[in-house]
Amino acid sequence: MGIAKRDLSKAVNSNINVTPMVDVMLVLLIIFMVITPMLQNKVAIDMAKVANAVNMPDADKEDAIVVAITRDGSVYLGQNRVALEQLGGMVRDRLSDKPGKTIYVRADARAQFRTVEDAIDAVRTAGVDDVGLLTQRKEGNLAGQ
Repeated sequence: MGIAKRDLSKAVNSNINVTPMVDVMLVLLIIFMVITPMLQNKVAIDMAKVANAVNMPDADKEDAIVVAITRDGSVYLGQNRVALEQLGGMVRDRLSDKPGKTIYVRADARAQFRTVEDAIDAVRTAGVDDVGLLTQRKEGNLAGQ
């Protein structure tokens, strides 16, 4: 009588199947591509470029109060468009539980100065002492400009 021997080691497949991993990665890529634009909480503005820009990292925080003025004179508080006459009251409401907070103003480089000035005046009359004007740093050689 002979012994029946099965050699299972020849049937083992040692190749890695990457198809499920690629499927999962593509789904994650699509999810991130859809969600990333939604995470941006800023109004599209071409800010003024200056040589001596001051870094204001607090303006990028989630709880920062940002007033944006676009080229056509529209005023936004966060992402919500507001009338210039209502800006002071809305800022006052947001600051009711956070006194002494800085308000940041992002103005388009081609916005009318009168609109920017009126927005800052509205914020100041709401009781805000600290107003930060956000700008971008000029790129390139500063000595040659």
